[in-house]
Amino acid sequence: MKIGNIEIDSRTAALAPMAGVADRAFREICHDYGASYVVSEMVSSKGLTMCDRKSKSLLLLSDKERPAAAQIFGSDPKIMAESALECMKFSPDAIDINMGCPAPKIAGNGGGSALLKDPGLASEIMKEVRRAVNIPVTVKIRLGWDKDSINCVEMAKRAEDAGMDAITVHGRTRMQMYAPPVDRKMIAEVKKAVSIPVIGNGDITDGITAAQMIEETGCDYVMVGRGALGRPWVFSQISAYLHDERVLPEPPVSERMRVMVKHIKLICEYKGERVGIKEARKHAAWYIKGIKGAAAYRQQVGMLESIGQLEELAYKIMIENMGI
Repeated sequence: MKIGNIEIDSRTAALAPMAGVADRAFREICHDYGASYVVSEMVSSKGLTMCDRKSKSLLLLSDKERPAAAQIFGSDPKIMAESALECMKFSPDAIDINMGCPAPKIAGNGGGSALLKDPGLASEIMKEVRRAVNIPVTVKIRLGWDKDSINCVEMAKRAEDAGMDAITVHGRTRMQMYAPPVDRKMIAEVKKAVSIPVIGNGDITDGITAAQMIEETGCDYVMVGRGALGRPWVFSQISAYLHDERVLPEPPVSERMRVMVKHIKLICEYKGERVGIKEARKHAAWYIKGIKGAAAYRQQVGMLESIGQLEELAYKIMIENMGI
């Protein structure tokens, strides 16, 4: 599959642009496990054009994670175009436009999924960003704002007309947030309506669910979000199944703890231990989910203050779950 000039093995999966999660450390870990394309955390177009330091820090892309896209959000076409130009200073392989975020803070200010309510404005934004940069530009959407305004097919056609190189569709409306199960039939309708690559997203947690998404929608590629939380090896599982239908098991507890420590050390390396350990708590909670004694371990995770404490906890979990 090609997104503009980017060639990707369609029998693999991409990492979704999850705010507060898909930072450089997580993207690199997922890439190590086979994520063939990653997207940055969403970045405010206004923040970028106003030289906000935090916004720019989200765009730091390393050679260890490429191909990688920078995702921007906002509701002003000119500012979105300017922010796309700012992104170019960080050498992204593509620009992704967020038109799917359901968070009230984003949608309430006219960005993210709120743009699904104004297709005309959405088209303007896509056209302006497309004109601003000479690298691939993609867009991520949902099915519509609510069940009475499903317009993903219209949005996909507008995306193609605006020159987008691919479109990612999360199979729920904004009002549905992350429940109930995704509507693969509507993603299939999008695929039928356009000739640009369509990336299916939502409820992909392993190789089997990735294959189901492709089979039922005809999509060209899949993107994984919440299914990768505390489970970066999900990309290896997906690749193995899509290539030769091998079902890779979940790794043993010892491997999970090894990856957890490696991941959190990277966070601390890039952000400093004080900030990194605070962010590490949520990641550690995801890594220990389902492990025997997880409830008690979560309490200890919430009190982590150093890498040393993390390593001690990881060792304790490994010893108490020996052989699992």
